[in-house]
Amino acid sequence: MIKERVGAIMMLVLLAGAAGAEIQNPKPAKAELTPDEIIKAFTAKESEFYEAWSQYYYRQIASIKVLSVNGAPAKQAMTLVFEVVFLDDGTREVRLVERTGRLRDVIWTPDDQDVITNFQPFALTTKDLPNYDLKYQGKERVDELNTYVFSVRPRSTKDGKLHFQGKIWIDDTDLQIVRTVGKVVPQTEDSQFPEFETLRQLVDKKYWFPVWSHADSMLNFRNDRVRIEETITYEGFKRFASSVIVKPIKK
Repeated sequence: MIKERVGAIMMLVLLAGAAGAEIQNPKPAKAELTPDEIIKAFTAKESEFYEAWSQYYYRQIASIKVLSVNGAPAKQAMTLVFEVVFLDDGTREVRLVERTGRLRDVIWTPDDQDVITNFQPFALTTKDLPNYDLKYQGKERVDELNTYVFSVRPRSTKDGKLHFQGKIWIDDTDLQIVRTVGKVVPQTEDSQFPEFETLRQLVDKKYWFPVWSHADSMLNFRNDRVRIEETITYEGFKRFASSVIVKPIKK
């Protein structure tokens, strides 16, 4: 009885000593990045993302609905289906393959289609960084991800191009954008764009690609106030691969 008790006491002493050693020698904490270091790292990753994005096939479905005009309910809907097509020379096109329904109280312009097919998703690459001012907003949990949050504003909108204005969420491990909330600027009384929330998911265990974008906004045109809802989904991601067969020339 006494021998067993002594053995148990010795075991507790050894465990306490091991725990104390762990406390005295903790594992080194992960080094905290500065906002400038985060920006440098994630814009480099975004450059890599944008290059990879241009090499993938996918199908893009956009649903556009007019919900109200000047406060009166409206039921207008249009669906656009796009597919990425790679031509024989390797160039890439986003091609409209199906269109159903129509909108009566708003005009769907080439800029609207450009926002859907080329501006979504917004990618802030190293090349584009000089065009924007970024402000660190802190950390935030997005689903199961720890993220850094930045506000993003264009430094100028006088170049005749469309720009993004809003917020971005960057995964603290992969240092890639995983969520954006914002709108395209500049906007005028005759040309309005809704605010989109876009979510990305990991594709091929490497790239955070967009899978869902949604907007529900009141657009204030010159003579009308229109509530519009847009939902964009992306599916069927597959990396494009070309094959070349070399054959001898028959004489």
